Amino acid sequence: TPPESGAQEELPFRIELWSTERREVVERVLARALSAQLARAIFKAAQEEHPGRRITLSKDKAVLADSAAG
Repeated sequence: TPPESGAQEELPFRIELWSTERREVVERVLARALSAQLARAIFKAAQEEHPGRRITLSKDKAVLADSAAG
C-alpha cells in the first residue's frame, strides 16, 4: 500500500545537502526523522559521508544545525 499522504509531516526534522554550485539551493533531502536525537545522529553521519559539503538540520523553518556555521 502507498504511504499515507501526511507521512512526511509526521517526520518534522529534515537533514539537507546543499548544492556546491548554487549555495542557496538544497540539492536533496538526505533524511527525515521523528525525534531530535535521531535527527542529530543522522546529521553527524551525513557530515562524515559528505566532508566539506554544507549540511543542515531543520525543523519547520528553523535551522537547528548547520555544518557551514562552524
